[in-house]
Amino acid sequence: MGYAKERGKLEKLLTRIVGITGYDEKSLANLGDSQEKYSHTVRILKNKEPETFNDLYTNELQQIKESKKSIKESETDEIRQQSFTAYKDAIVHALEKTIKTTLETN
Repeated sequence: MGYAKERGKLEKLLTRIVGITGYDEKSLANLGDSQEKYSHTVRILKNKEPETFNDLYTNELQQIKESKKSIKESETDEIRQQSFTAYKDAIVHALEKTIKTTLETN
């Protein structure tokens, strides 16, 4: 089963967020949008091949959601920046892992 279309979407998201470095409302909105698009794409993959993509759908998305929640719970700017970086890293990790999985299952 080919996953080129979904992989292309994920690769585009990855290049979009790699350059984000610091916390601000625009960057947070950009990551939030990327999270939604990742969620939608990984759901499509899970529906096509549940055995392969279900763990990514449940585990990676949960990690991303927890990271985003920690930003809102941050009390200082320093902690907020660290939480923001962890949120970005969680999305990047999920994207890379999902892209790798699509390449391995062709």
